[in-house]
Amino acid sequence: MSQRKSAAEVFDALGERYEEAFGRVSGQIAALDWLTARLPAGARVLDVGSGTGRPTAEALVRAGCAVTGIDVSAAMVALARARVPQARFEQADVRTYMPEPGGFDAVCAFFPLLVMDQPEVAEALDRMVSWVAPGGYFVMATVPGDIRGLDIEWMGHEVTVSSLSTEDHLARLAAGGLEVLHHHTAPFQPDAPLAGPEEHLFCYARRRP
Repeated sequence: MSQRKSAAEVFDALGERYEEAFGRVSGQIAALDWLTARLPAGARVLDVGSGTGRPTAEALVRAGCAVTGIDVSAAMVALARARVPQARFEQADVRTYMPEPGGFDAVCAFFPLLVMDQPEVAEALDRMVSWVAPGGYFVMATVPGDIRGLDIEWMGHEVTVSSLSTEDHLARLAAGGLEVLHHHTAPFQPDAPLAGPEEHLFCYARRRP
């Protein structure tokens, strides 16, 4: 287990190769289109696990949003700052990040919770939900499953991953006061020889005004 890498170590090593493999997830693009069609200009949006800034922060900035991105990887934050200079990016862990008061008009969470323990996944999901302001939106994607501490090789790196089932994700969103407006699963094949096919869960939710 000591050989397994943290999320920061993995994504520091991957750098822009992550964008090459996962930068064109059709379900993520559709979620961003859905979200930006509902946000007013100047909406405050948090992008959790912002990666290289593409496609999420870039699409949000293009739509006129005020974007803050957080990522555990210093390399990813540096890439995002160069790619999407109109947004603000911080090196931060969703498990300990403390946002400014007032919440966000939207929180995006595309695949940031997998390289951690299952109780941390649940706690981080609850934390993100709590940051959605009244009337605000939450859009997320993950690889669903009742998984705890599974050792895998991913993109050439040995990592330990965890997740929650689709039902648990939906229940936690509802328990946090969000109305789940839509959810679906879809297969995806990353554009990389070292990554196999994945099943992705997408959820769109909103907090009542």
